[in-house]
Order: sequence, then C-alpha cells, then structure tokens
Amino acid sequence: MPIIKTAAMLFFSLLMFACQPEKAETAKQPSENGSGKLAIDAPAFAGDLLNGGFFSSKELEGKAFIVNFFASWCPPCRYEVPDMIELQEEYEQYGFTFIGITVDEDLSKAKAFVNSSGINYPVLVANQEILDAYSQLLQDGLRSIPTSFVIDKKGRIMTFFLGARNKAVFEALIQDALEIKEQ
Repeated sequence: MPIIKTAAMLFFSLLMFACQPEKAETAKQPSENGSGKLAIDAPAFAGDLLNGGFFSSKELEGKAFIVNFFASWCPPCRYEVPDMIELQEEYEQYGFTFIGITVDEDLSKAKAFVNSSGINYPVLVANQEILDAYSQLLQDGLRSIPTSFVIDKKGRIMTFFLGARNKAVFEALIQDALEIKEQ
C-alpha cells in the first residue's frame, strides 16, 4: 500500500508541475529603449471580422491593445474571455482594446461562442498573413493557444505570453500598456 500512495503522490506532483502556466516571455531579440519597454514594432495585419466586415491594424494607431489568439473549443481560452469582456468595458474609454483572432476551423462554432459569451471587442478570422506575422516573433512559432501579445500606444510589443491569464494579470498589463499608474 505505501508504494501505491508514493506512486500516486509522485504522479499528482508531476501533473501539478506540468500544468503550471508558462511565464510571460519577451519576443525574440528585444532591444531596450531606456524606459524598460521593448522596442519591437508590432506587425501590421488585416483580415475579415468573424461577424462580417474587414479590420486593419491601422485602426489601432495610438491605442494600446492585446492580440489574443484563441479557439472556441479551447478550455483555457474560454476561461479568460469573461475577464477580457469586463476589462474591455472598463478600459476602452482610455484607448485600449482586445483583438481576438480565432483559429477555429469551424467558423459557425466560433460565431456561436463569440455571440453567446458576449464578446465586445473585434474578432478576426486567422489568415496565413496574420499567423506568419506573429509566429515569426516567437522562437518556436505560434504553437499553442491562448497566446497573447501586449502592444503599447506606440505600436510596440511589450511582452507576450502563452496560456490563459486572470483578470488581475490582464489589468496590470493593460495599465502598463496605457502607462496608467496603479491606484
């Protein structure tokens, strides 16, 4: 019996270690500009909106934003959406927005998820141009979802991270991107 308990504890310990979210990383080959922020320009992108229309990153000039690659079938992606919706409502007035980029193959399921969850920010359908532009920024390419890129008001990528984040983490990143001091 002690062997079984030991094996079970080892298994659960390894499982807990393996399920830890990855730490935020910086994009490849950052250069510092003296303020502690990265000076890597975010790639320009354009594409079809999931619910119709067209969107271009040119519409984001002067805004801080988070590009979030997700899929409707992804549990960690679904986990962070309610917090993103709340933060969109709170920080849109300061010149911030989330930009969702769905990698769903079945767009009808993506539309149903976006509509049922009440997503209140633009959601684009991933295209090869967008995927290539952001994949080249990651050492191993865009290989997991959710993956998010935080871009400041000057259009520079500040950081990126793999895996879901909670409201407090997103809020701190948004405030940093907007250069809002903590209250």
